[in-house]
Amino acid sequence: MQEWANQLCENRQFGSKMTDSKYFTTTKKGEIFELKAELNSDKKEKKKEAVKKVIASMTVGKDVSALFPDVVNCMQTDNLELKKLVYLYLMNYAKSQPDMAIMAVNTFVKDCEDPNPLIRALAVRTMGCIRVDKITEYLCEPLRKCLKDEDPYVRKTAAVCVAKLHDINAQLVEDQGFLDTLKDLISDSNPMVVANAVAALSEIAESHPNSNLLDLNPQTINKLLTALNECTEWGQIFILDCLANYTPRDDRESQSICERVTPRLSHANSAVVLSAVKVLMKFMEMLPKDLDYYGTLLKKLAPPLVTLLSAEPELQYVALRNINLIVQRRPEILKHEMKVFFVKYNDPIYVKLEKLDIMIRLASQANIAQVLAELKEYATEVDVDFVRKAVRAIGRCAIKVEQSAERCVSTLLDLIQTKVNYVVQEAIVVIKDIFRKYPNKYESVIATLCENLDSLDEPEARAAMIWIVGEYAERIDNADELLESFLEGFHDESTQVQLQLLTAIVKLFLKKPTETQELVQQVLSLATQDSDNPDLRDRGYIYWRLLSTDPVAAKEVVLAEKPLISEETDLIEPTLLEELICHIGTLASVYHKPPSAFVEGSRGVQHKRLPATANSGESVESPDASSAAAVADAPPAVIPSQGDLLGDLLNLDLTPTTTGPTPAVSTGIQMGAMDLLGGGLDSLLGGDLGGSPAMGAGFGAPPAAMPASFAAPVSGGGLDDLFDLGGGVGLPMGAYSPPKTVWVPAMKAKGLEISGTFARRAGVIQMEMTLSNKAMSVMTDFAIQFNRNSFGLAPAGPLQVLIPLSPNQSIEVTLPLNTVGPVMKMDPLSNLQVAVKNNIDVFYFSCQYPISILFVEDGKMERQVFLATWKDIPNENESQFQIKDCHLSSDAASSKLQGSNIFTIAKRTVDGQDMLYQSMKLSNGIWVLAELRVQAGNPNYTVSLKCRALEVSQCVFQSYEAVLKN
Repeated sequence: MQEWANQLCENRQFGSKMTDSKYFTTTKKGEIFELKAELNSDKKEKKKEAVKKVIASMTVGKDVSALFPDVVNCMQTDNLELKKLVYLYLMNYAKSQPDMAIMAVNTFVKDCEDPNPLIRALAVRTMGCIRVDKITEYLCEPLRKCLKDEDPYVRKTAAVCVAKLHDINAQLVEDQGFLDTLKDLISDSNPMVVANAVAALSEIAESHPNSNLLDLNPQTINKLLTALNECTEWGQIFILDCLANYTPRDDRESQSICERVTPRLSHANSAVVLSAVKVLMKFMEMLPKDLDYYGTLLKKLAPPLVTLLSAEPELQYVALRNINLIVQRRPEILKHEMKVFFVKYNDPIYVKLEKLDIMIRLASQANIAQVLAELKEYATEVDVDFVRKAVRAIGRCAIKVEQSAERCVSTLLDLIQTKVNYVVQEAIVVIKDIFRKYPNKYESVIATLCENLDSLDEPEARAAMIWIVGEYAERIDNADELLESFLEGFHDESTQVQLQLLTAIVKLFLKKPTETQELVQQVLSLATQDSDNPDLRDRGYIYWRLLSTDPVAAKEVVLAEKPLISEETDLIEPTLLEELICHIGTLASVYHKPPSAFVEGSRGVQHKRLPATANSGESVESPDASSAAAVADAPPAVIPSQGDLLGDLLNLDLTPTTTGPTPAVSTGIQMGAMDLLGGGLDSLLGGDLGGSPAMGAGFGAPPAAMPASFAAPVSGGGLDDLFDLGGGVGLPMGAYSPPKTVWVPAMKAKGLEISGTFARRAGVIQMEMTLSNKAMSVMTDFAIQFNRNSFGLAPAGPLQVLIPLSPNQSIEVTLPLNTVGPVMKMDPLSNLQVAVKNNIDVFYFSCQYPISILFVEDGKMERQVFLATWKDIPNENESQFQIKDCHLSSDAASSKLQGSNIFTIAKRTVDGQDMLYQSMKLSNGIWVLAELRVQAGNPNYTVSLKCRALEVSQCVFQSYEAVLKN
């Protein structure tokens, strides 16, 4: 302090400011030379001033790297402030001056043994921040000492340093045994050391998901829970996040953990609260609902969530996004807390919209009256976006709570009477949905809606009004005039309105055929002849064909009874919701997207799931089952939102068609499905539909100009053909096994020659070897061992060489393998390091296995899951390869690949090119999806591979090439 006061006095004498800002104001030339001289000064004060000037220059972007050796010389000091500044400089420039940085190593080693724990911690912290490979190996010894330091502050800093060092050189950290030391620190007496050790291990485990570093067991969990009460708030977050990755053995253990985590709900830090909520939400899954504690826990979860809503708006928004997920999973937690979600006048718009969403999710018969009163109030606000959402919310209330429907419709009519344009348009959109939920109940309001027809200018509102007119055409006297008024500007309308208008006029024609024949001819002509939109054109052709071949069938199809709209069409899909619940308190819970969707290059992002619900008998480790269940359990009444390609595909019937002529309705569905997948009407019906058929006088027979393929019923086609593999794909051939190659020549292994290959037979991976004795002595006592490798390959038993191997004798040996060994990423990925021992010596060699031996027998993905997964994997994870000089037909290729567990899910032909959609699953659960394109007469194939683990793609391509060419 005295030194600093003296410095201030000096500053006053020179008339400068009394803060460190003076270091940023200099603009002198020749500055580097002057700084160099000052850095080498004998006076400590002058030296410190010079270092501060250097740091200031560095901060504003000036290059002061030329001073590196001079600054490093200043490290030899007892002054903590100066040492911190030098370390700061060192971290910044070590990467650009790696050779110079080595000069600092001795000081690090020395500082790590300094009596002052602050200096020891500072040294180890800086070591972790210097990302220079040349230096890291010198820092291992100081780091090892600091990990076992007597001072907990040094130990906790060293724990984090291990994670940083692992990021620079993972192999070095593993070889030096630092990971084992980190695991030991979980049992440390100091809670902050425990928290940092957990944080470091979690960080390392994320980048190496198969390493099983955090081997969580009841004893470890107990230690973490003990440390939880005493460490800092961020330490608590690390521990809680780690607990969330643990799956308890039974409901008793789950309850015990919940009881010890519950006090964290009253913490002042909202991040701690959300992490505790995440743990409790996960472990609640294992508690039986009839348990008293389950009800108690539900009551305890509400107050902390409510408290989060009294924070500043940004925190409120994060809390509301998380509450939105919680309410979708367990609405009973906040069912009595509706009032806290009522909007305040000074809430920002983003908070208002989130609160509105949660209000709808919590709406029930008990509270609907106060909810509707609030929503009606909101609909008179000045914020347009908020008003729109409020009006739409009233409609959602009507659909969700049947008893309130009449009151909701009455409220909407009152709002329409206000004649506020955007309010009227939103009201019409939601009334359409109410009609779909309660048909033939509230049609008396149609007259009021029709009065506002001229004011509609938004596509969604116009489309909704057209749907209402078409659906209830028999009750509207001038329905034809109303629809004709829309038809006048047909080509200026959006696609949504054009499609709705086409359907509405066809409905009107089927209800009033004599009066509207001219109108329907006009709209079909506009849709098929004058439109460039393929969706509109295809729908026009479908209606045309239906009406021309069988008007009765057309009536049954177009005017069929529609499924009721579901209560909640905007709920997050169940498996995604489970994953997001496991990420409460992170960005994923704010974006409502899994981490893999927005974390770039995330090798370690794993898809998390909630544990099996109590008494459900469901396996915790069955992601495939969950995907299938998500498809199977989807409520049949849910109507996918418009433009939801995946929803449309999943709701199609993919079963093969029965023999005999296919009814027109089936063909219509197939057309739509094929178009969704990218084919056209041409490929479906086998004819050229480039020219539009000319309209005849009536619909009794096909018009003269209509192609035969359009007039006649089509059997097969569409998705049935696309997914019907019976006709094209033959029986699988045997699995491909590469020929044996020499792995170890005799001259390198004292006379023992080892040649071999790998194969997969009847689901068992085998290493097939020929051992040849080219020495003069007998060889016995054979054994084999593998190093850690990318997929955990390990011998499933001992190497069986039952008789001594005499000179000039060879023996065939088959070694079964499994994939439960230790995992470490190799380069290349399929590299395997092997040690073979006999009575003479131990011999080491490397070989590469074809990744196809890891393709498991249950790698055939369900069709719907294939479509969903292909869409879900980002486009950046798609790799394309060429397979040259391959002369197989697509059927022969498919058959060959199936022998190696590469399964064809679907096949279709586009412009003479066969496209095979295939899936395979590796033994570690990684799925790979493929599209193989085979052009008749072209020996070059194209294969596109999609996989969440991008590095696998190259090996999979090599397997494709090997299987198809041999």
